[in-house]
Amino acid sequence: MEKIAFLGLGRMGLPMARRLAAAGHPLTVWNRSPGRAEGLTGDRRAGVTVAATAAEAVRGADVVVTMLSDPAAVAEVAGRCAAQLAPGALWIDMSSIGPRATAELRERLPQGVVLVDAPVIGSVGPAASGELVVFAGGEEADVDRAWPVLERLGRVRRCGGPGSGAALKVVVIGAIVASVTALGEVMAVADELGVPREQAREVLSVGPLAGVVARAFGTEADFPVRLAAKDLALAGGGPVLRAAREVLLADPSIAERDLSAVVQVPRAVAV
Repeated sequence: MEKIAFLGLGRMGLPMARRLAAAGHPLTVWNRSPGRAEGLTGDRRAGVTVAATAAEAVRGADVVVTMLSDPAAVAEVAGRCAAQLAPGALWIDMSSIGPRATAELRERLPQGVVLVDAPVIGSVGPAASGELVVFAGGEEADVDRAWPVLERLGRVRRCGGPGSGAALKVVVIGAIVASVTALGEVMAVADELGVPREQAREVLSVGPLAGVVARAFGTEADFPVRLAAKDLALAGGGPVLRAAREVLLADPSIAERDLSAVVQVPRAVAV
């Protein structure tokens, strides 16, 4: 198996790295907070090396996987380690950074190093069980090479050429986040009008908004509100997406809570 360097052991990165280690990939991991690597314990730790720096992690790697929080983090890490990549290396970026930052990352890579953009839909549970949805963009041969790694992490969808996976992720997550945020507003209206929340939820859950309701009232996801707001910023868009982002940023107390907090935390609206 190809040697993999996995950079970023946050909420999503750690369980994803575990899956690759469990599959037998020679794995070197790095995280800005070194203690996170302690999560790779037990039998899964066999064959796992913890690097002190990003540059050390990617040195000699055939494949580099990044799972980082935002475009700035990806740019910073690339700046630390890209020069250590050998020609022929494959960089798989699974972060949610949008097509513009993906193109900038491609420009930073040394000649002979190729990039596949492969952001995911799904939270910590699917990351641990290998049930993420992976949007893969890149040259066909490069996606073929990335496939054995990606399919270990979830169901892979070919999106097209370079940047297409990053672009589709922006579209899909923008729809999800804006819809859940709008549902939070609707539930606030229900509170103001005296409609019991359970009654409103029951009726909404059997209509065309069933999927949104399920996500909004779910208890297993772990997608912080601050990252949802970041993803809406990547989408740009018109007044609806901008307004949804403003709502998410308005209450700092829910910034680290799952997106469902925007629905489940009662708030006042004018009706």
